[in-house]
Amino acid sequence: MRNTLLRRAAALATTLGLTTLGLLGAGAAPAQAARSDCPSGYLCAWQNDYDGPMFKTNTSMATLGTWDGKLQTIFNRTSMIACLYEQPNHETPGYTWVEPDPDYATHYGDLSTSSIKFVRTLRECEAEAYPGWSATPSPKVNGFGDMNADRRADIVVRDEAGRLWFLPGDGTGRLIGSGGWNAFDALVRHGDFSRDGREDVITREKATGKLWLYPGTGSGGLGARKLIGTGGWNSMGRIAAFGDLSGDGRSDLLAVEKSTGKLWLYPGTTSGGLGARKLIGTGGWNGMNALIGAGDMNSDGRADLVARERATGKLWLYPGTTTRTLGARKLIGTGGWNSMQPILAVGDSSGDGLPDLEASDGMVLWQYQGLATGGLRKADYNGGWWGLEGATAF
Repeated sequence: MRNTLLRRAAALATTLGLTTLGLLGAGAAPAQAARSDCPSGYLCAWQNDYDGPMFKTNTSMATLGTWDGKLQTIFNRTSMIACLYEQPNHETPGYTWVEPDPDYATHYGDLSTSSIKFVRTLRECEAEAYPGWSATPSPKVNGFGDMNADRRADIVVRDEAGRLWFLPGDGTGRLIGSGGWNAFDALVRHGDFSRDGREDVITREKATGKLWLYPGTGSGGLGARKLIGTGGWNSMGRIAAFGDLSGDGRSDLLAVEKSTGKLWLYPGTTSGGLGARKLIGTGGWNGMNALIGAGDMNSDGRADLVARERATGKLWLYPGTTTRTLGARKLIGTGGWNSMQPILAVGDSSGDGLPDLEASDGMVLWQYQGLATGGLRKADYNGGWWGLEGATAF
């Protein structure tokens, strides 16, 4: 089976699996071995069905030496995906993958493998773990969407393996969380909740319903977390970090109550926590399957909310008002938005000084330039947004 992940993104192919390989006893004459001789934590292989010498490794290998083209029966007892390439040096196209399985091996009759790489996510067989992201510098530093103050809109991505990546808008990415982020079922940003002039991240812990604040460091990283919600937040559906709706100069949080569909405002406090909630939507908000704190989309100096309607796929703008509530909604997307995931508000990515939206169709990330009236214009795109099943961008 010869396949590429890009082809898989267009039409989900049959998962096989692979992992990082490390060779033991290189150069030594291999001994006769059976399947039971394959140790836990290794990928083992035979030229036939467990007959003859056994190959084993737990580290990636750019070449396979005398085993080149001879791996036929594969037993992946590592914890990682093993990418098996037809060419040396992990070159594509032409590879297959073997998922970790401690109990079963698979026989590939015509497999030709010349190099092996162990990865945490399938995408990494042929690309970086994170997608492509480039933004045009904004005319001025405005804080919203810019975590490292370089005037470029930033994106944070949690990959399927639970790692956190910072994408600074220059086409690169770097790791800012080595693992464990899958413990959260909500991750939002936009707003300086810790009152240090830097944009922060708020997360909801799936197991406990606790709400955590991760303060931004100003360089794209995150500092030590602080508990800002002791529990009960699992009763909320969608959560959005909004900006200042309450009019006190501090960033606020919005949340939809699952049981009632009510929309609640949680004002930020001087200590970086959340104050007593205020009802700003009496019901019906369960009909929205995306809430986006988008910044000032209509150029009136107040933060606005964008929401996607589940039943129709329409996109609505709810403007912030002088009375510190949400005003009459305005249609800014006539339909089809249910096919876009995620929808991101990352500030000004087009360089015109106005906040924009980004939305992925599963292959590329489309830029929707914000207009001064609150509307949107489809413009540019960033490639490489395929193979991100199980990932979250915010």
